[in-house]
Amino acid sequence: MVSDDIAELCRRIADTAAEPLARARSLPAGAYISPQFYELERRKLFQAGWLCLAHVSELPATGDCLALDMLGEPLVVTRDASGSVHVLLRVCPHRNLDMFPLENGFPRRFHTAHLVCAYHSWSFEMNGALRSCPHMQEAEGFHKQDWPLEELRSGLWNGFVFVNFDGTAPPLAEVYGDLDDLLAPWRFQDMQVAISMGWDCAFNWKVMVENWMESYHHIGAHRTTLNPIMPGQNTWTEAEHPFYVHAHLPFTTKLRAEIDALKVDGKEPAGFTPIQGVSDEQGKEWGLFVGHPFFMFLTMPDRLLWYRLFPLGPDQCRLQTMTLISREAMAAPGFAATLEEETKLLRDFHIEDMEVNRAVQAGLKSNFAKQGRLSHLEEPVWLIQRHLAARLADTWPQRASRAPYYGPRAAA
Repeated sequence: MVSDDIAELCRRIADTAAEPLARARSLPAGAYISPQFYELERRKLFQAGWLCLAHVSELPATGDCLALDMLGEPLVVTRDASGSVHVLLRVCPHRNLDMFPLENGFPRRFHTAHLVCAYHSWSFEMNGALRSCPHMQEAEGFHKQDWPLEELRSGLWNGFVFVNFDGTAPPLAEVYGDLDDLLAPWRFQDMQVAISMGWDCAFNWKVMVENWMESYHHIGAHRTTLNPIMPGQNTWTEAEHPFYVHAHLPFTTKLRAEIDALKVDGKEPAGFTPIQGVSDEQGKEWGLFVGHPFFMFLTMPDRLLWYRLFPLGPDQCRLQTMTLISREAMAAPGFAATLEEETKLLRDFHIEDMEVNRAVQAGLKSNFAKQGRLSHLEEPVWLIQRHLAARLADTWPQRASRAPYYGPRAAA
């Protein structure tokens, strides 16, 4: 049952999302601070959607495991002897012990032959099947096959591991299949995590996702780091898709010319070894994506950025910012020095985002917080609103057949 207050908030969200881009506004503050609305999101968006948990490079071998908590559920992602990946509830079905509790809340990697409960030494295979349970021979009607670890619906897409809690999400191939050809040069499934940073975030998950997807803020928050090479006013967004948002962050004309000049001289731009096979255009921009609700990733000419997000409440989330690169890049001469330099650059602009996100959450708590007008450069925020409104109504946005509103492929 939805309370009257939450029903009214949902109505306001629907009205906001129904406005055209030229009249777009930010969402009501309650969408970011209400505990009741957050619980509605958990049910309508999180549990009913595909949530990205891991990358296969974190589980390279049989017996590799990744323990993590998502939506308050203690999970363990495992790889079995056949190479299959499983998402299991890491709660022993005997007395409900969390078998691998987390110490600081962030995911924990480990390797083991079997999953063993430290309480009474019940052990489980990597697929969750109960392997041994000492001294249970007197339990009437007890059969080992009836007591596995709970396995949740999961799937792989281009090397990323997803979970769907309620079993109702469309197939992953349907959700992200339209991106396969576009992203093929990066070969996500073969990349390796090179940089990982953990952040405890005192803001709503949507504050993070909206900040991630709009580049209008380059002019302010990133005026000395990102804006000089990717001015926010040059960014543009693909037409609406039911399952994700895709935006383009083109480099400046000056930087594009410098890249061309380096190629003529047989040299490479600063950074990691470039990804082979990217188009000329892909090599001169960042490709920015969010798979609804919060699968955030970004393609660069030499790497992939991935943000692993864990919503914790209306004003809390936990974040891991991850950089994935090719095996060739990891083996390149000078890799250690490049890694150190790129880690610092990444940390610097992440800190800028963390600071503004915390300030936005603080402002949303004001009794006088407004539904501000949005710039055309914040089109991704408008698309996120439209997805949120559709899911609250148990529908999906329709795929747009129009050209992008702005950018090189915009209608004349």
